Order: sequence, then structure tokens, then C-alpha cells
Amino acid sequence: MKKFFKILIAVVLIGVFAWTIYFLYSKSEEKPVVYKTQKPITTNIIKKTVATGSVVPRQEIEIKPQVSGIIDEIYVEAGAKVEKNDKIALVKIIPNMVALNNAENRLRQAKINLENARLDLERNRKLRDKDVIAEAEFQPFEIASKTAKEELKAAQDNLQLIKKGETSTNKNSTNRLIRSTIAGMILDVPVKEGNSVIEANTMNDGTTVASVADMTDLVFEGNVDESEVGKIKEGMDLILKIGAIENETFDAVLEYISPKGIEEDGAIQFEIKAAVKLKEGQFIRAGYSANADIVLDRRDSVLAISEALLQFEGKDSAYVEVMVGEQEFEKKYITTGLSDGINIEVKSGISKEDELKLWNRAESKQPMRRGR
Repeated sequence: MKKFFKILIAVVLIGVFAWTIYFLYSKSEEKPVVYKTQKPITTNIIKKTVATGSVVPRQEIEIKPQVSGIIDEIYVEAGAKVEKNDKIALVKIIPNMVALNNAENRLRQAKINLENARLDLERNRKLRDKDVIAEAEFQPFEIASKTAKEELKAAQDNLQLIKKGETSTNKNSTNRLIRSTIAGMILDVPVKEGNSVIEANTMNDGTTVASVADMTDLVFEGNVDESEVGKIKEGMDLILKIGAIENETFDAVLEYISPKGIEEDGAIQFEIKAAVKLKEGQFIRAGYSANADIVLDRRDSVLAISEALLQFEGKDSAYVEVMVGEQEFEKKYITTGLSDGINIEVKSGISKEDELKLWNRAESKQPMRRGR
């Protein structure tokens, strides 16, 4: 029995020893190297720099009243389209008491003068009819009567202007009416009926009754860092991406670069402006934040590869490894062109059907060992 256990222990030890030898051998055996491959692609290569800013109307006008008073009526609301000279609001005049008192006094004086001129005219007409006075002596009284009538009318109109801002003969051209000075869209109406407004004067800009802008003529206003401003110039194309409008881009043309930089958060920024090109049916709201890709250079529909596939030999020699057999690769020198930092244009050296070696292996060349 003891002999049996001894033999069993010996067999187990021999088996463990053999398994250990096999395990160590299999761990040390080098596994075959497997590289992934990738084909060249046909794509657009765009070299660009980025500017941040917003889209605003080129011309935004603040409409202000011509007289001070209280908003009596508002005829439009934000979003409405208006033409030049369309009515926006009506102001109710609150007359100045001193001016009102002077106008009433002037009216009373004009009535007195008219009555006096009428009496003189009637008296001297009788004398003329009796040939007591000549026609030449009668004419000044007739002129004085007409002058008194015109003065009375002027005094009445002056009183109406002070009270209501209009007269019976110019209601359509009254300065109580606030009209749009341009054709466009109402962006904002910051006042309500009953609000007090004041006209623009030397001491005050006046109350803004409405903001009007042409929403078909928009510009992108943004900032470019000083490290990038030397690479751009007027006339370059921009591609706008608006955060509020997903999956859609807008074209623009750079038309202004500020000659003076402004420091912002420790960096010098230069203001730029670009005219936005809207397609038919497109609409952008004023004030949308946007990022602009300024196209420094571009190549459309060219053969390109990922820059990760490139290898270099010397300073100017770029090459890739092309598959010629099962996990067999051959070095081929290529001529490169424009790069966008991810893909690079290939001018010659390879074709679209070539399989190029990737440097991330599907399997490790050999197992990792501790201490190495």
C-alpha cells in the first residue's frame, strides 16, 4: 500500500514538472505579428483656423420719437416686417404749461386784432363807397384784415401743435407718428402703451421705441487670436457653425480685419467681420453665437490618408508601408500635399486600392514580462 502511494506521488510530481515545462515554453514562444491595414480615401482637405463670435444684422436702427410724450398706440410687434415709413407707434403729447399759456395768449390777441381789423375795414369800405376816400387809402385796411385772419389761423395751429402735435391740415405728417426709417424686421419693441418717451436732444439720446434691421443682410462678428491673424486676409471663405442650428453650415466671406488688437483674458484678439451668404429659405436670428472656420487653403476630392500612417526617413522623405502579401509590407515613398492635422493629401506614390500598414497591432509581438 505504501509502495502504491509512493508511485502515485511520483507520477503527480512528474506530471506537475512536465506541465510547468510546457507552460513556460508556451509563454516564451513568440506569437505571430498581425497588423491592421487601411486604404486611402477620397475626401476634401481643408486647412482652417477658428474664430468665435456671433451673427448680427449689418444695419440695426433704433427708432426714436420726434416729440416727448406718452405712447398712445403701438402698431407693430417683434418679428413683424415693415417697409420704410410704415407706422410703428403714436405719441400722445403732454404739453408744456408755459408754452401752452403763451399759445393761448397769442390766440386771444389774434382774435382781438382780427376784430379790430374787421371794424376798420367795414368803416373804411363805407367811406370808399361814398367816394370819401380813394381806393389806394382803402387798400391797407383790406390787407390788414387779411393779415389778421392769417395770424388767427397761425395762432390756432400753434395751439393745436402744442396740445396734440398736429393741426387740422397736417394730420398725416404729424410728428406724433413714429415711422420706420428703413425696410426690415422689427427686432424689439422695448416700450408699451402708456410708457413715457422723450425725444433725442443734446442732453439725452432719447427713448428707443423699436429696433429695426434688415435680416437678409447679416454679418459674422468675431475675434481671432494674434497668432492666427497673420494667416488670414480679406476675401477668404468662412464656414459658419451655429450652435442653435444643428447639422447645418453657412457660407461667409471675410471682409474686415481690425488693424488694432484688444487684450482679452491676457491674449490679444483682433476683430473680424464676414458677410453671411444666406440660401433661399434660410433664416438666422440676430445674436446667435457661432464658430467660424476660416479656410486658409483647401483641396476638394483628393486622395488622402491618415497622418498616422506616415513614416519619415531623413528630413523630406515620407513613406508608407503597402501590403504585398499576407502580412508582408513594402516601403513606398509618396509625395504629400495639404494637411488638415488629421488627413493629408497624397499626390503620388500609391493608389486608392493599396492596403497601408497601421502601426497598432492586432496582437502583441510577445507577451509582457514582469521587470521588463
